[in-house]
Amino acid sequence: MTMGTKHGAGRLVAVVVTYNRLAQLQVTLPRLLNRPETELAAVLVVDNASSDGTAAWLATQEDDPRLQVLRCETNLGGAGGFETGMRAAVAGFDPDWIVVMDDDARPEPDALTRFHAQDRSGAEAWAAAVYHLDGRICDMNRPSINPFWHKQVLWRTILGKGRDGFHIGQAEYSATTPCAIDGTSFVGFFISRAGIERVGYPDGRLFLYGDDVLYTLGLSHAGGRILFDPDLRFEHDFSTMTDEDKRFRPLWKSYYHYRNLLMVYRMASGLVFWLVLPAAAGKWLLKLRHHSGERLAFTGLVLRALRDGLLSRTDVPHATVLGWAKKRG
Repeated sequence: MTMGTKHGAGRLVAVVVTYNRLAQLQVTLPRLLNRPETELAAVLVVDNASSDGTAAWLATQEDDPRLQVLRCETNLGGAGGFETGMRAAVAGFDPDWIVVMDDDARPEPDALTRFHAQDRSGAEAWAAAVYHLDGRICDMNRPSINPFWHKQVLWRTILGKGRDGFHIGQAEYSATTPCAIDGTSFVGFFISRAGIERVGYPDGRLFLYGDDVLYTLGLSHAGGRILFDPDLRFEHDFSTMTDEDKRFRPLWKSYYHYRNLLMVYRMASGLVFWLVLPAAAGKWLLKLRHHSGERLAFTGLVLRALRDGLLSRTDVPHATVLGWAKKRG
C-alpha cells in the first residue's frame, strides 16, 4: 500500500462505493487509476457484497498498489459504504483530502488536475459540477442553499421557484468563480481532514438516500465552509424513475427516501419543521396514485418512514424493510 506524495492541495484519496454495477465500475476505476500518483494517492473501493462478478474482477486489478478493496459481508447500503470507506481511507492512507463517488460516477479526465491547481484552503469541503453523459446538468446532484438559513432564498422558493429556488442552477455552473453552498451529494464531494475532524463521518445506519445531504448540512451547521467549483466536472451515468413511471423500483427504497428526507427537513428547518411536516406527509401520501397493485405496501412504507423519521430511528434491519415492501393491495 503506497502512501503517495503530497501535490497541489495535498494527498488525495478516492472512495468509491459499489454494488452490483460491474459495468459501471469498469469505467470508473480505470478513470481514477489512470491519474498520476501525485494527483491521486490511492483508490479505496467498498464492495457492498456484490453478486455480479465484481469481486472477481476487482481481484484482477489489485496489481496496482494504489488500489485497496474492502468487501463487505452484507450490503451496507450507500451510507454504510461511505462511512466504512472514509474511515478506512483515513486510517490506511492518512489523506489531506478524500473525494467520494458512486460506482456510476467519475471525474472528467482533467478534474483532479484542476483540483490540485487551485488553493483549496478556503473551504473544508468542495463540491463538483455533475453532468449527465449528454452534457445536461445532473439534477439529483445539484448542490443546495438551505432556505431556512437564508431569507432571500426562502422567499424565492416560496414565491414559485420551488426546487430551483434553493438549488444552484445554470448561472453558478457557468460561472468562473466558486460559490458557497450548504448541502450537496456524495458524487464529486471533496472533504478535507479538517472537515472530518469538525463533523465526523457519515451515518452508515441511514443505509440509502439523504446521507450525503445530512452529512454536508451537518458540516455547514457546525461552522464548516463548503464551496461549489464549476471547474471540477464529474459525470454521472445513472438511471432513475422516469416521468412516465413515478414509482420507486424496487419499492422498498421509498422507505429510506422518505425517512431520511424527513430527517433532512428537520435538520434544515429547525423549529419550523412542525409546519413543514404536515405538508410533506400529505404530498408523499398523494403519491399513492402512482402505485397501483402495491398501494398497501407503499402506504405502510410511507407511514413507517414518517414514524421512524420523527424518532430518528435508524436501527431498522434491512430485511425488515424488505418484508414491509412485499405486501400487496
